Amino acid sequence: MSQLINVQKLNLATVLVIVPVQNEAETIAGVIANLKIQGLQKICIVDNGSTDETAKRAITAGADVVYEPKAGYGQACWRGIQHLPPEIEWVLFCDGDGSDHLDDLPRFWTNRTHADLILGNRTATAAGSAVLTPAQRFGNRLACTLIWAGWGHRFRDLGPLRLIRREALNELKLRDRGFGWTVEMQVRALDAGLEITEIPVSYRPRQAGQSKISGTLRGSYLAGKAILGTLAHCYAQRLGLSSPRSPSSTNGPGWLAGILLLLGSVMMLPYGDFVLGPVSPGFWLGAGTMSLGFLVGFHAQVSRSWFWFVAIATRISLLPMAPGNDIWRYLWEGLIQRQGFNPYALAPDATELVFLRPEWWTSINHPTEAAVYGPLAELGFQGLAAIDPAVWLFKLAFIAADLTICWLLVRQYGHLRSRLYAWSPLVIYVFAGGGHFDSWFILPLVASVVLFDRGTPTTVSEQLPWGGWLLSAFLVGGSIAIKWVSIPLLGFLGWRAYRESGWRWSALILMTGLGPLLLSAWSYCATESCLIDRLDSGFIQYGRSAELLPYVLRQLTPNWFATNPSFLVPFVLICLGLIVRSPNFTQFCRHYFFALLVFLPNVHGWYFAWLLPFAVSTQNLGARLISVSAFWYFVLPYREGILGETSWQLSLIERAALWLPLVALWGVCPKRLILTDTVHEPTDRQNRISQT
Repeated sequence: MSQLINVQKLNLATVLVIVPVQNEAETIAGVIANLKIQGLQKICIVDNGSTDETAKRAITAGADVVYEPKAGYGQACWRGIQHLPPEIEWVLFCDGDGSDHLDDLPRFWTNRTHADLILGNRTATAAGSAVLTPAQRFGNRLACTLIWAGWGHRFRDLGPLRLIRREALNELKLRDRGFGWTVEMQVRALDAGLEITEIPVSYRPRQAGQSKISGTLRGSYLAGKAILGTLAHCYAQRLGLSSPRSPSSTNGPGWLAGILLLLGSVMMLPYGDFVLGPVSPGFWLGAGTMSLGFLVGFHAQVSRSWFWFVAIATRISLLPMAPGNDIWRYLWEGLIQRQGFNPYALAPDATELVFLRPEWWTSINHPTEAAVYGPLAELGFQGLAAIDPAVWLFKLAFIAADLTICWLLVRQYGHLRSRLYAWSPLVIYVFAGGGHFDSWFILPLVASVVLFDRGTPTTVSEQLPWGGWLLSAFLVGGSIAIKWVSIPLLGFLGWRAYRESGWRWSALILMTGLGPLLLSAWSYCATESCLIDRLDSGFIQYGRSAELLPYVLRQLTPNWFATNPSFLVPFVLICLGLIVRSPNFTQFCRHYFFALLVFLPNVHGWYFAWLLPFAVSTQNLGARLISVSAFWYFVLPYREGILGETSWQLSLIERAALWLPLVALWGVCPKRLILTDTVHEPTDRQNRISQT
């Protein structure tokens, strides 16, 4: 009785209750009765498309009913506040399924003197927390964590029971019309500087019917997607990347994908040094968050500015990350060249080089092996070391090449398709975080392919003048001078030149392609011997890591294919077949790198980045998923760091998890791409070329 008397002392005539409902005929009368017991008389039931007697029973129970046929929780709430009576100062939102424990309302009234928004926190009571489903608890925790990361305020719940001052509600200008209404209200309140209070409330299972959110897997997914998408959109506006007053070409999933990629890169940042061991699982947590963003963004609509912001910001955020140990080879080989030593002639542990060892020398991998990188790469290392032998500078050079690849792909295929490469968590990590130089090797290949496969003429000769042919070959040659594996791409150009104009033109193309290799190798071969091929290296002859076909053959025939070069003959035959049958340069590169990775005895995780630029045109599903599954590779350096394992062999399950998405879905391409930017497709044109 005392509780009721206290309620009556408050002016509850200034409070309007809004209850969005859909098919709550069994519970709505009880909810209205409980609200009236609490002293509330102005009750608005928003019927959001009910097919039962919800509206009729609400009217009978003494509530006003408005109708909103357009589905959506936020749509129903928005409809309820469109015609507020002038005396209303506060708006109370609650559910119509009987789950809100309305006996807690007196605590809401007492907080009206010092708060603009009062939220019911179900997780603060044992009864309330026990009723929440696992999906609700996980979604609450994730959304509240993201709000804390983006706004610096720690909410505990996104519950439906909430009281807000009318002027504050008008100020927020909420735009979400779905399940994101509640979370948008909370973050907009933070942006507006409102006074916010969370109070413990009880909660109980819905009294009848099935929940539209937690009652089904699909409902939980849609609600979670809407909530996270709304959060991402609000955060983008907070950063000034989107205007709340005008529609943006980036939709909710697009914002969410970018935010998760950014969040994952920040989470991954402290865990680049695998030698630290116990903290390294944080690496996979960050990689998993980035991968989730990548998967969410498959078909999301994003603006060009948001595309570039995410592409650049994720890479820059990983610049301070501890790199993989390959980068110490780059620094070392650049450093000794500055002192006049040939990296192909002397291994890092050579006695002649002891006096040059810096403090990080022990981080160099394979110290007993001399250089195996191409001569143009070695010249690049030397040039960077002349400026400053620092990790950050080398990383910046790799990132610059990587972003240039993104730019070329956008020019050729549009920014939406180019996300397969530019937003790939694998690509972002291996160049910006791990500091691998492979972006140097990919860049000239992509430039050559874009040059060769552009336009829409009936023959390459009409489309590409002789200067374009030679430039395309020269670019491929630059890639060969960085990594030898580009050689078959020059063979493709030579074959196409032969078909177009005969063997003389073909010979000129091949010689042009060999030019960068000959020029860059000159300074390393000016002595009595030329060691740049390094085919006698034990690493090249016997090194195995995360391989697929060599692993399978080793299980079937342990005594065959004992050395890595034994795979060369069948691989060459496959390359010849691809050269003859591929209708265009893009398709040849795509299938060539797939075959190369399958045949390679020594596969590293960053090698899968070679494939991705050439899968942009088709959005190949296998190529998409390898950006996620390739992170299985990094259990190898992790185990070496904490367990001292040096065999670098994946278990069967780990190997299957890494390779299966790529191999099983390699031929699967979307029949219809839900993308709106302009795309240049070389395939149809080049098919016409192959028929002439």
